Amino acid sequence: MTSPAEVRCMLMRGGTSKGAYFLADDLPTEESVRDELLLRVMGSPDPRQIDGLGGAHPLTSKVAVVSPSADSEADVDYLFLQVAVDRAEVSDRQNCGNLLAGVGPFAVERGLVPAGTDETSVRVRMVNSGDFATATFPTPGGRVDYSGDTEISGVPGRAAAVVIEFPPGRDELLPTGNVRDTVGGIEVTCVDNGMPTVLIPAEALKITGQEDPKDLESNRELTARLHDIRLAAGHLMGLGDVDGTTVPKLTLVSAPRHGGAVTTRTFIPDRVHTSIGVLGAASVAAGLRIEGSVAHGIAALPDEGDRLRIEHPSGFTDIESSIDRTPEGGLRARRTAVVRTARKIFDGIVFPVPRTGGH
Repeated sequence: MTSPAEVRCMLMRGGTSKGAYFLADDLPTEESVRDELLLRVMGSPDPRQIDGLGGAHPLTSKVAVVSPSADSEADVDYLFLQVAVDRAEVSDRQNCGNLLAGVGPFAVERGLVPAGTDETSVRVRMVNSGDFATATFPTPGGRVDYSGDTEISGVPGRAAAVVIEFPPGRDELLPTGNVRDTVGGIEVTCVDNGMPTVLIPAEALKITGQEDPKDLESNRELTARLHDIRLAAGHLMGLGDVDGTTVPKLTLVSAPRHGGAVTTRTFIPDRVHTSIGVLGAASVAAGLRIEGSVAHGIAALPDEGDRLRIEHPSGFTDIESSIDRTPEGGLRARRTAVVRTARKIFDGIVFPVPRTGGH
């Protein structure tokens, strides 16, 4: 399939991110051709992405590619692609739990999954990692209903709840095999509960962890140090050379200020998330539960129940998280569930920047 001059596309907000959703059949099958097309769709490389759908930020320069799944455990496959803003790069090195919130509704909208009369559950295989999730959302009368009373921090107004539940983890939570590792002269905890994440005590970096994201981004000494920590942690976590990729995420943790379990600031990798990703929150929550982790002693854990409130720059994310031991004595996630919202913004045709067009 050659690169088309126009493509069917649905723009959706999923959680606290926004992205372009495509059926796999509507895109070129050859990866290099597909990626070149998506750069033109999103308007990259350009700091403002002025000639495309992108919103000049990693959280609004995302793509979901959805197709029927051949896996008996899933209804659809979801491939997440991060389109860089200011460089010609498309990465499939990570999942996105925020765009995941829109995958189920999109699958129903495109006829990949039949809608239930009241609500619909869509089983999703996340192609990037091979992990699974089930998204449940309202479909009264057999149509997706995006309106509702659920509020999530980082998104104005209210919308219908999308409950995303992840099956018990099959892999160990600690990819290095250690509860703590020393990286760049400080102790960290490397955890992966759907998103490779490095937990770092903010005070170890001589900051409070309460700073505004822009102030953290402009702290060149801090960002240079975090860059080195991320590269070293990537090797320890078995990810290889992570230079030029967005994983692992680095999450700075400090004591909660508003009644939650912990305060977070997450680098993705150079910009600071204005909230926190769903899978990133899942990894942080699991890390809080691990006795001896760098976050365990900082966190204010509830006396009972699985629900944890993760504080972030624009509010909080509630996530239910519990862990247990593997038969071999390691640690794995027993339950992870989160409530998000999603909304269809437009459904139509996108016209990519012509190859011969100039800026």
